[in-house]
Amino acid sequence: MSKNFELMQEALKETQQKALAGPDPAIIVFPDSEAGAKTQTSTSDFDQLAQEECLKLVQRVFMGQPANTARAVVFAGVDRGDGCSRICIEVARALVATSSRSVCLVDANFRTPSLARFFGVSANNGLADSLAGEGDIRCFAKQLKPSELWLLSAGNLGPESPSLLNSDRLKLRLQELRKEFDYVLIDAPALNLYADAIALGRITDGMVVVLRADATRRETARRGLESLRDSQIEVLGAVLNQRTFPIPDFVYRRL
Repeated sequence: MSKNFELMQEALKETQQKALAGPDPAIIVFPDSEAGAKTQTSTSDFDQLAQEECLKLVQRVFMGQPANTARAVVFAGVDRGDGCSRICIEVARALVATSSRSVCLVDANFRTPSLARFFGVSANNGLADSLAGEGDIRCFAKQLKPSELWLLSAGNLGPESPSLLNSDRLKLRLQELRKEFDYVLIDAPALNLYADAIALGRITDGMVVVLRADATRRETARRGLESLRDSQIEVLGAVLNQRTFPIPDFVYRRL
């Protein structure tokens, strides 16, 4: 087991003990497919392992809680480049596949938005526009495939856009999202770079934190988790992303 995984377990346990009483956070390991190719493990094997890990997170965070406990959840990496956006997308897909309920992905990363580009749709007329203008929130959301999956892209951004994430207007829009969709998954900027994720975490049901294997430093991770604890934001789960497996995954799962 890597030092990163041990760090994540220790830090989450310590944070949860100091925070408000709640269930233990779910911890999953997301594989690095590029590293898998070097170990002659097929892409399909790694895709299957990634899907299994996403399903674990869905079961623990969304299905394993009392009704309506975790419906609006923020996903944030500790540092930039931790792969948070990809994790958020894959978990949203797994949630739709598991529950057959409506899920809205929200790109609240006004620093480096990426969700619209991933799906090949326009980023215009999204969250920032909904915060600055009027109209039903569904007018700003784009329906994807499967039909239960929706995207509220970042929208048309300006220098003042990040400040909108601290506005009362955002609280009202989040209430609309809760009414329109069964689940709301929010992609946020890195914890240790901006205060945006904290602002979002305070008005949602909790946060899933993403760390990158062999890259996230111990003190950096602790600092990010302590900021959540100090803000009384519940850590619902954590993802160790881009974990390399020196042995084939089918053998790893038997260990």
